[in-house]
Amino acid sequence: QVQLVESGGGLVQAGGSLRLSCAASERSFSSYAVGWFRQAPGKEREFVAAISWSSTDTAYKDSVKGRFTISRDNAKNTVFLQMNSLRPEDTAVYYCAARRYGIAHISPDQYDYWGQGTQVTVSS
Repeated sequence: QVQLVESGGGLVQAGGSLRLSCAASERSFSSYAVGWFRQAPGKEREFVAAISWSSTDTAYKDSVKGRFTISRDNAKNTVFLQMNSLRPEDTAVYYCAARRYGIAHISPDQYDYWGQGTQVTVSS
């Protein structure tokens, strides 16, 4: 089983930036596609961004395109989400997820492993 740990969340002012990290416990993580999802209180978990195992393919939620960038360093078993120009609507718990396939996917039910989440709060 792959264990995932998110970090880097916090409180930031609108227009600011945060960089989230997702660290995996096993080297096999390098062959898995990884996604970032978020969930606000009372709302469904939603897709934010995803990346293929080799970083050759990425996908983003429309509202974060041009503001967020997903990347990975397979040698370090780590995936990142750089978030710029943050808005109050970005406030949520952010989760890292991995699937035992190399192709990125936007549906949370297609992912096999999940982290504990990290809180991102954007003030106005």
